[in-house]
Amino acid sequence: MSAITVEGSQQFTGRLRVPGDKSISHRALMIAALAHRPSAIRGLSDGEDVAHTRRAVEALGAQVEVHSAENVTVTGGLIGASGPIYLGNSGTGIRLLAGLTAGLDFTTTLDGDTSIRRRPMDRIIEPLSAMGASVRGSGDSGSLAPLIVEGRPLKGIEYTLPVASAQVKSAVLLAALQAEGPTTVHEPALTRAHTEEMLADAGVRVEQQGRSTTVWPGEVEAFDIDVPGDPSQAAFWLVGACVAPESDLTVENVYLGPARGGFVDVLGRMGADISVDSESGDIRARTSELRATRVTSHELPGCIDEVPILAVAAAVADGVTVFEGIAELRVKESDRVAAIVEMLDVLGAKSEIDGEVLAVAGVGRLGGGTVDSHGDHRMAMAAAIAGAAGSSSMTVEGFKAVATSYPGFARDLSYSTGWTP
Repeated sequence: MSAITVEGSQQFTGRLRVPGDKSISHRALMIAALAHRPSAIRGLSDGEDVAHTRRAVEALGAQVEVHSAENVTVTGGLIGASGPIYLGNSGTGIRLLAGLTAGLDFTTTLDGDTSIRRRPMDRIIEPLSAMGASVRGSGDSGSLAPLIVEGRPLKGIEYTLPVASAQVKSAVLLAALQAEGPTTVHEPALTRAHTEEMLADAGVRVEQQGRSTTVWPGEVEAFDIDVPGDPSQAAFWLVGACVAPESDLTVENVYLGPARGGFVDVLGRMGADISVDSESGDIRARTSELRATRVTSHELPGCIDEVPILAVAAAVADGVTVFEGIAELRVKESDRVAAIVEMLDVLGAKSEIDGEVLAVAGVGRLGGGTVDSHGDHRMAMAAAIAGAAGSSSMTVEGFKAVATSYPGFARDLSYSTGWTP
C-alpha cells in the first residue's frame, strides 16, 4: 500500500514479536558465505534489505537453501558474480559487501536504488584503499554507487574512524579477513559490535580493548545462529505504549547486546514505565508521564536508528528534549533530520535545529494530519505509531517503504491496537 490512514486514540496492548535483527541478519549471511561448511541461520529479518543480501551472496557463489523467509542454510564458496549486484535501499548491504569482496580474486559491481546512489561511500573507500583495495565509485566525486570493487591483495592497517559508524567499522573488519597481518579499528564512540561478535563465534581471532577492535586474517568456520528480535523495530511499539493512553505492551525476545539498547536508557531517563527481562529478552512498556532529556553525541550512535520514534516520545514529553550530534541522520535513507522536523510540525510539536543539535519541545497529546515518509521505512513507522497514539487520524504517504525492514508492520499495528487497515 502506498499510503495508509491510521485512526488516533488507539491503545497498545498484548505481546508481539518483531522481525529478526536486521544488522545481525546481514552479517550472518555474509560471514556464513565465507565458510566452506553449511551454517544454519534461523530467525532472519524478512525485510527487503536482507533479502537483497541473501541474493547477493548467492550471486557471488554461496549456496543458499531457503527453508522459509526467516530460515536458511548457507554454504560458502565465493567465486564472483556474473553481473552487477543490486542491494536496493540497503546501506549496510552495499558497504559491508564492499569490504567482504575487497580482498577476493574477482571484480564485483555493487549498486542500489536512487537513495543508495545519493549516500556517501567515501567513508569506506578511504580505509579500504589504505589496505590496498581498488574501490571505484561514480559521480563527480567518485564516491557514489555503483561501486566497482576489484579484488586485490590487502594489508592490515590501523584505522581511526572519523565518525562513529558500525557500517564502516564492519567493512574494514570483513576486509581484514583477507589481509596480510592484523587490522585494528579505533572508534570515537562505541557502535554495535555484531561483526566482531560473529567473527569470533566463527573461529576468527578477534581482540577488543575499549573502543578498539583488532581482527587477524584467517578462515571462517561454519556456525549456527538464532537471530533475536530487532531492537530498532521493538522501539516503535515500546514508544507507542509509553505515549498512548491505557497501554500495556510486551515485545518478546529482543536483542539486548552492547550498543543496541540505548533507546531503553533514553526512555528510562524520560520517566518511561519500561522494564527489561535480561533472560528472555522481553521488554514491557506501559503508559507513562514522560519528561524531557538530553541525548548526547557520545550516546547517539547507540540509538541512531531510533531517533525518529524517540522524537515522537519527545513530542509528548514535558520540556525540551535535545538530540546532539545529528549530522549522521542527514545521510540515511532520507535526510532524517528534515523528515523528523516535518513530522513534528504535523504532530503539533515545535522543533529547532542548531548546527548538529535538534531540540524538540513537547506538547502533550499529539495531533494528526498527513506525513510523507520520503521513502524512509523508519519515518513511515514512526508516523504511523504517532498517528495511532495521537488524538486524530494520521495519513502516512509512502508507507510501502516499511517493506524494507518490516513487511508485517501494518499487521502488527492492527494486532496490538485493534486498528483495521
